Amino acid sequence: DANLNRQLTDALKGAGYVVDQAFDGEEGHYLGDTEPYDAIVLDIGLPQMDGITVVEKWRAAGKAMPVLILTARDRWSDKVAGIDAG
Repeated sequence: DANLNRQLTDALKGAGYVVDQAFDGEEGHYLGDTEPYDAIVLDIGLPQMDGITVVEKWRAAGKAMPVLILTARDRWSDKVAGIDAG
């Protein structure tokens, strides 16, 4: 959601962090695959490629950066899938 993205970006930048934004899973995957991030905040419900798939691909490529997954979904299976992805 663009509004949540903007709010998180503003809050993190206001706290002094450098922030990159991606608006779909493919762009997010590319950024995480090519940039040495200290941490990533990721939504599960992204267009193009869902957040679980993004994390699975990063882990398969040996990327070990911490990922905080955000979701509006309330099913336990979605939460477990995020944990299982790494």
